[in-house]
Amino acid sequence: MLTRILAFLLETVFFFLIAAALLRAWMNWLRVNMSGQPGSFVMALTNWLVKPLRRLLPKRLAQARIDWASLVAATVLAGSYALVFALLFGVLMAVPGLGASFGPFAVLGLLGFALKMVIRVALQTLFILVLGFAILSWVQPGSPAYALMGRLTEPLLAPLRRVIPSIGGVDLSALVLLLLLQIGLMVVV
Repeated sequence: MLTRILAFLLETVFFFLIAAALLRAWMNWLRVNMSGQPGSFVMALTNWLVKPLRRLLPKRLAQARIDWASLVAATVLAGSYALVFALLFGVLMAVPGLGASFGPFAVLGLLGFALKMVIRVALQTLFILVLGFAILSWVQPGSPAYALMGRLTEPLLAPLRRVIPSIGGVDLSALVLLLLLQIGLMVVV
């Protein structure tokens, strides 16, 4: 039971850090003002890793529209999570007579685990954003939070709105996107 609690806490901490790094990259790509919330929170949570990475990356990548430092930070965090998880919970394969193996298959397994974590966090974060946008569209459509959520979800909802007609004045694109994200999560998990 203690092992499950530790695994849950470890995953939760890394989930929030990876999600913050991915959200920072997404907000920078959309040119959302980072001085308000959740921008300042995301920056405070990720600056310790993103700022040093910005200095390490080539200048042409640092000046690109894509926030490579935040994406690399999310990848480094996912890799760190995979390694810590493997070390704490003995996931590394034991070879009879040789002890714990850290060969090419173990490294590929860790990389796959980290990639799966990044994809899962990205899909779950998008799910939360779209669900929040859908709820706010019914509860507080004039609020600043609704405008921010709309800006963050618009690049994903716009292509669906071109295909899915409104029914009775109700936009179903958010519902369809939630279903697609849930299917994506089922495939990944």
